[in-house]
Amino acid sequence: MNLSGILVVSKPERMAEVVTSLAALQGIEVHQSDPASGRIIVVQEAVDIHAELEAIKRIKVLPHVIMAEMVYHYIAEDEKEYEALPPELEAAGEACSIPKDLQE
Repeated sequence: MNLSGILVVSKPERMAEVVTSLAALQGIEVHQSDPASGRIIVVQEAVDIHAELEAIKRIKVLPHVIMAEMVYHYIAEDEKEYEALPPELEAAGEACSIPKDLQE
């Protein structure tokens, strides 16, 4: 199971629509929203990293979403071992690189 904290930003006047759209997505729970800034905090639960990335992509293309970025990530009991970053993260370059002190 993977848990992600995601910051979603919309125009303040469209925030209610975005919150409704987010709440309709499977595995997404809206935790907090700020009507003045259009910021929304959601927690996403996914079975693995691939499902997690696909869900973030779904959030990013929702109508009236300006930005959606993962700000927290937790992996619990992921049975699959990864030899390298998934291709989706490799393509992100430096934004998703493994810090040198954590590399073997």
